[in-house]
Amino acid sequence: MRAFFLLVLVQLASPAAAGIVRGRILSVKGEALAFANVAVKGTTLNTASNEQGNYQLRLTPGSYELVFQYVGFKPRLETVRVAGGDTATVLNVSLTPENYQLREVVVRSTDKDPAYSIVQQAMQWRRYHQREVAAFKARAYIKTLGRFTDVPGKILGLVKVGPDFKPGIFYLSESVSEMSFRQPNVVQERMISSRVSGDTKGISFNRASAGRGLNFYQNVLKSGFSERGFVSPIAANAPLFYRFELEGSTQQGSLLIHKIKVIPRRRTDPVFAGHIYIVDGTWRLHSVSLDLSKDAQLDYVDNLHIEQIFAPAPGPSDVWVMQSQKVTVGFTAFGFKGNGYITAILSNYRVTPTYPNRPAPTAPPAATGKEPDDAPVTRETVAQVKKQKPKLDGLTRTVRRQSREAAARDTAGLGLGRLKRGEVMLVEKGVNERDTSYWATIRPVPLTQEEQKDYQVKDSTEVIRNSRSYQDSLDRKRNEVSISKFLLTGYSYNNTFRKRQWYVAPVFNIVNYNTVEGVVVNPQATYTQRTDDRRTWSVTPALRYGFSNQLVSPSVAASWQLDAVKLARLSLQAGRTIENFDPRTQLTPFINSYYTLFNNRNYAKLYRRDGLELGYQWEPLNGLTVQATGSYFVRRELENTTYKLITDQPGRAFTPNVPVSAERPDGTQFGRSQALTTELTASFRPGQRYITRPNGKFNLGSKYPTFLLTWRQGIGGILNSDVRYTLLEAGIRHSVSLGLLGTSSYQVAAGFFPGSSTRLAFMDFRHFSGNRTYLTEDFAKFQLLNYYRFSTADQFLEAHYNHHFNGFLLNKLPVLRRLHWQEVASLNYLTTPTANHYLELGVGIEHIFKLLRVDFYTSLQSGQRAGTGIRVGFGF
Repeated sequence: MRAFFLLVLVQLASPAAAGIVRGRILSVKGEALAFANVAVKGTTLNTASNEQGNYQLRLTPGSYELVFQYVGFKPRLETVRVAGGDTATVLNVSLTPENYQLREVVVRSTDKDPAYSIVQQAMQWRRYHQREVAAFKARAYIKTLGRFTDVPGKILGLVKVGPDFKPGIFYLSESVSEMSFRQPNVVQERMISSRVSGDTKGISFNRASAGRGLNFYQNVLKSGFSERGFVSPIAANAPLFYRFELEGSTQQGSLLIHKIKVIPRRRTDPVFAGHIYIVDGTWRLHSVSLDLSKDAQLDYVDNLHIEQIFAPAPGPSDVWVMQSQKVTVGFTAFGFKGNGYITAILSNYRVTPTYPNRPAPTAPPAATGKEPDDAPVTRETVAQVKKQKPKLDGLTRTVRRQSREAAARDTAGLGLGRLKRGEVMLVEKGVNERDTSYWATIRPVPLTQEEQKDYQVKDSTEVIRNSRSYQDSLDRKRNEVSISKFLLTGYSYNNTFRKRQWYVAPVFNIVNYNTVEGVVVNPQATYTQRTDDRRTWSVTPALRYGFSNQLVSPSVAASWQLDAVKLARLSLQAGRTIENFDPRTQLTPFINSYYTLFNNRNYAKLYRRDGLELGYQWEPLNGLTVQATGSYFVRRELENTTYKLITDQPGRAFTPNVPVSAERPDGTQFGRSQALTTELTASFRPGQRYITRPNGKFNLGSKYPTFLLTWRQGIGGILNSDVRYTLLEAGIRHSVSLGLLGTSSYQVAAGFFPGSSTRLAFMDFRHFSGNRTYLTEDFAKFQLLNYYRFSTADQFLEAHYNHHFNGFLLNKLPVLRRLHWQEVASLNYLTTPTANHYLELGVGIEHIFKLLRVDFYTSLQSGQRAGTGIRVGFGF
């Protein structure tokens, strides 16, 4: 580690000793070749051209051979002599399109296009190439750019677009990181420099590991722009999804490269289109140039283009590594139009191969050397190739052994040091303090004229844009009052300079109706203060008033973010509130108001609560989150005070404000109850990955489930508390990707109330969040279950399962696949002493108009059909 920092200091202290090679890479037609690869032969150094075809390399004095490569073009080797003293050597290069000759092919028996046998070889060697590198360390330079080409005046014609959105570049950042990889998929990264246009204090969101889902040696790739996985052209089942055409082959030095056109068999399948380039004999990917379009059901972008270039790793071993990757996107959403790209250059590789020597490759047909260039080529059939499968017995064991040994010895210096278990990225302090001369020295890809202008304009005006007068002028536009804000999104009043905000909820959250209070006005405003180190505190005063029962309910809620790294937060709630007996109910005030006024259904049962609650949440260990709360409340029973409605349904009457419970057939009335309660909740997610930045910790999730434990204790005899009970509960939740079949998510909870002399009121029961309306707030809860009937103070088991097929079935139907709808199935289960066995089965469609989900459910009670229903909610 000391040697690494010493090397960096030496490089920074003596830039004048190096010279610069710069120039432009063009086609023979004079067109700029954007993101062409430039490598220094025999070294680990490489770079790429920018969008205008310009490139640059900083090299110590001496003579070098530069290899210029671009997908679909002939590589070019140029010798250049670099002088010292920070001198610049200009070397412009023209690349000619590769002449992929399609020679006559003699197939040994009836077969398809010769591309199929080539791809079959690549499929058979895919597992080896995916695992041929046990570990490596490299330097990653990443540049991200996003630009708007068109900005609407209003979103959906309702919400006015703020002054911050203008045509042009809206995000430009660069980063340099040291990254390491270890099989099977352990990636760690340490960002050493970062630059964000127009924000000297900003830190880039670039991550080298974010592109690990774009590995074409995997069967299914995750693009990050869709819930679906996409089939690799060399996946084990690729011929079921693709047609292949050999467009030609060309000789590059000692390598014979085949250019193969990749064609989707069905337009809406989760597949790519474009070209892959395969090396004959070793059957590895030389490069790819592939596209995804809207037909592939991308969710957030209109189109996506991926280019990757691979090359032999430094050293004697016969393994290849990625040199560069470029992802470009175009998007249209809510009236916004734009495009962007992410380009990554990997260099300075240090590699630990899985095998000291590669298994013998399949030999290509022998040539005598006397055949003319247009002589027929003999090619095996797919059936014959399948008989030549490489012997990869013990591959997984070998990979694991080499990976463990590399991690234990680290003789190649592949570790990054200082990174903790689960920490996939560490952003060093001061990464954003580098000046322009540093970036001119270390940047491998020169800036385009547009990027230079963006940096110059935004950096020079940053002081002005961060000034109080400028921020106040923008706030005057942001803070403009409109009816749509009050009705739909709520109104925010910002003071950006002082990092303050007032927020008032929309009218539909402020005004509602129930039979206990009548018309309710519940104005509340949230004041939030932010700090530079990602800490926040907020306070929300509220003053609720029911016009029918003439009850005033003042309350206040507050929250403090104490530690952005340990994720410590302190919360407070005090005053008088009107609560639902089920604290996790799906019955929002708006839904209950609608059904009360128009359907004679006063589903919500409410009670009054006066008191105080304190809570503290923190993360003592990575993956372990603990929340402790203590409360004292006086609870009072409420009665219906009004029966007014808008539409009267004949033969239907309002029900009393008393929940009906199977466990309390004599009624759930409680009059007045005082409760001193504590609750301790712990959630643990093993293997949780996270990023550490100077301004806090950001959790990324884990491949393992989350385990939950809850202990709630009602304490009697203190402060006249009349409750005494214990609730113990354990749970698990997880989401699992099943490739092309979609994604499954489940959650299970089980618990009980120990002891025989418990004292508790009905709101202390364990409730199960039922639903009796057509509208649902959460599809991961019960959809036909009565709201309170099976609430329990005894043992219980609750389970929910949802599977999102992500279009796996509907995409095969010609008419429906154009709608981009996706199918979903669900199961909900509950058992308690009174519910016995309750089961719900549901099927539905989501992504309707990109936002909605509609499900049909049927329920069974102890094996007998209990009911059916349709539920509508958000599903995207």
